[in-house]
Amino acid sequence: MLEIKLYDTTLRDGSQRERISFSVSDKLKIVRELDKLGIQYIEGGFPGANPKDTEFFERVRDIKLKNAKMVAFGSTRRKNIKAEEDPSLKALANSGTAGACIVGKCWTIHIERALRTTLEENLSMISDSVAFLKSKGLEVFFDAEHFFDGYEDDPDYAIATLKAAEDAGADWLVLCDTNGGTLPFEIKEVVEAVRQKIKSPLGIHTHNDAECAVANAIVAVQAGVTQVQGTINGYGERCGNANLCSVIPALQLKLGIQVVTPEQLKLLTEVSRFISEIANLSPYPHQPYVGQSAFAHKAGLHTSAVEREERGYAHINPSLIGNIQRVVVSELAGRSTIVLKAQELGIDLSDEPHKVNDILNRIKGLEHVGYHFEAADASLEIFLRKSLGIYPQFFRLERFRVIMEKREDGKVVTEATIKLEVGGKKVIETAEGNGPVNALDKALRKAIESVYPTLANIELNDFKVRVLDEKKGTAAVTRVLVESGDGQKTWGTIGVSENIIEASWQALVDSIEYGLMHKKVHEENSSQLTAHS
Repeated sequence: MLEIKLYDTTLRDGSQRERISFSVSDKLKIVRELDKLGIQYIEGGFPGANPKDTEFFERVRDIKLKNAKMVAFGSTRRKNIKAEEDPSLKALANSGTAGACIVGKCWTIHIERALRTTLEENLSMISDSVAFLKSKGLEVFFDAEHFFDGYEDDPDYAIATLKAAEDAGADWLVLCDTNGGTLPFEIKEVVEAVRQKIKSPLGIHTHNDAECAVANAIVAVQAGVTQVQGTINGYGERCGNANLCSVIPALQLKLGIQVVTPEQLKLLTEVSRFISEIANLSPYPHQPYVGQSAFAHKAGLHTSAVEREERGYAHINPSLIGNIQRVVVSELAGRSTIVLKAQELGIDLSDEPHKVNDILNRIKGLEHVGYHFEAADASLEIFLRKSLGIYPQFFRLERFRVIMEKREDGKVVTEATIKLEVGGKKVIETAEGNGPVNALDKALRKAIESVYPTLANIELNDFKVRVLDEKKGTAAVTRVLVESGDGQKTWGTIGVSENIIEASWQALVDSIEYGLMHKKVHEENSSQLTAHS
């Protein structure tokens, strides 16, 4: 049975993506998640290159890994010095990791123009570096940088660099498509040619500049490589690296090559979203396999068919990778869409066609004036529950007022006053904020927090405003989308109005009430479980 090893470089190559900067604590959290996922090798970065990586390699030694081996990254020795005297190689040897990955030149133009050395000296740099690290008891990975470009220019020399590493004892020879421009059929041809001349195990490291990184990795496996390098969510410089969140299920579910256990595979979606949060990047909803929309169905005809046969409208069972099939409600919705969506929420509408028709017509009307429920599942759930008369009222608004004052000194002050009934009492609260929505949010929280203390866990994470008809200028309808969370899950809400503050209020109230409603359900379920036990 073919065995493929997974090599994750999120902490090194992935961190080279713009806007990503992992702290030491972040990197340690990611290591734990990758180990749980079943990744065999985790590349941690450059030991000794900077204080952050130095601290990381010191602290990661205290983590007891169950599945993964830590690998430190560096380069071959510098030209014209001994391997044992090279600072980078000494740092690799002293990193405390089980393995070391060194990058070396394979493309003659890089050797002659960038390194400014001879082709023979480059071969010595490779062999000396590998031999030194092997003498320290490390598992050694030789990353053949720009291998496919180098092979195209001078195949004999590109092979010679691999031979130099192989003869020195390298455990893995990794073929790198560093520019990311090689196409799958070219990858296949080159890997098969290399396989004829090299006995050592081969790996593949692909970049996504031509949108082929995942395809190239899979084709390379079919051509004979036994290690795949990549990153979670495809993070990496420029256009990114091979996305392990696509590579793993493709190998396991499409090609039948088990790279992780079935139980670990079910963690894939969770790990993808966890690492996106650590990276402070919103999860990409349309990402294959693990995206929120990867198994979402919108059109009415399509969702009607899904109800009858789920397998006919999904290329895999999403539960195998920890994802779910969703029904998205929009103006394209049919009756079956509403029934399926209600089922997701624990509501059975299958025997109430009159209610389904009424809800469907009202949703289409709301979408016509600017609502966009596929981006606001929480508001949709609230709408359905209110339509069916099963929605709890958390408070009743009497009025609110927002005042903005711009002073002569340039300072802007916004104040919101709110009057409402909550817990059987009438409450008036005032708060200042850095804008009308922030002021309203603070005033509302002050008014109801004594009755709903769990409100403290609900935070507004994102706030988006879109003008729907620009031609109307300041009188245009505005759509507001709010994303909120409680540390365990996130949800989206929506408001639409010609008045931006009113639209914001709608989305804000939905976000808070949805959080309170699900907190209440969770607490009730927990109480019932405790009572039964």
